[in-house]
Amino acid sequence: MTAGALRLATHAKYYEAKPDIADGDAVQSWITRSGNMVVVISNCMAGAVLERAGNPDESMVLLPPGVTALIEAGNDGIEAADDSLTIVPPGQSRVTVRQPGTVVRIFSNKAADLAARAANSAVYADGASELAPIVPWPDPVGGFRLRHYPLADCASPDPSPLKMRVFRSTNLMVNLFLPWPTPRDETRLSPHSHDDFEQISLALAGTFGHHLRYPWTADKTNWRDDEYVVFESPSALVIPARVIHTSHNIGTATARLVDIFAPPRRDFSQKPGFVLNAADYPMPGN
Repeated sequence: MTAGALRLATHAKYYEAKPDIADGDAVQSWITRSGNMVVVISNCMAGAVLERAGNPDESMVLLPPGVTALIEAGNDGIEAADDSLTIVPPGQSRVTVRQPGTVVRIFSNKAADLAARAANSAVYADGASELAPIVPWPDPVGGFRLRHYPLADCASPDPSPLKMRVFRSTNLMVNLFLPWPTPRDETRLSPHSHDDFEQISLALAGTFGHHLRYPWTADKTNWRDDEYVVFESPSALVIPARVIHTSHNIGTATARLVDIFAPPRRDFSQKPGFVLNAADYPMPGN
């Protein structure tokens, strides 16, 4: 008998929810956590500053098309282009928004202050012991520093229609799908589950249908109905371990989806050439 899921998925529809943190009109932020991850999505005016005084491990900054920023960490700074991913080293960091819009920051659960302010923090009050813990992978080649990846330069090595683009740090992994200009073929969906890790699916453009199925156990009183939910953007779905899931974009608008994991996935990492920044971040044992 398949082990049951220990918690429900979190449905975060940022477009209709009040922000969890607001600095007037300059910054409005929504925070969603899972057992191992924290996602902060912020609507920022030009000149807005997003600062971390001393983050304990690496984090990531994702800038969608049209949004640019100065990203600083320690004595290092880069003018981050739009449509880009930047991995930020541990310690103090600062994001100063140049061109306004949505800024996505991704942290591990070691960002305890942010995890505590997440709208769904109570879902993980028990510590989520069903998950594999984050054990840091080897330090990056050349040490910890800002690492900037313009996504327009990153072709997908994925032969499937999904066109995955996977990046990892010592503690996190993201799959930044190439934009989908047409709806996904509903005869080629991919329902699956993960035994001991979660997934956050973050929608940044378009409309998505998400399907969720909670596995049956011997205790029928714990059985749950299947879920089908439709999300606009921006939004996030936190998919717990063992929940069967698949998603597809709907309608004619170009869709952008990001899947987030912690710790990095070994199955993706073991595919030659699949992780686009593998040269910067070695696997354990390499």
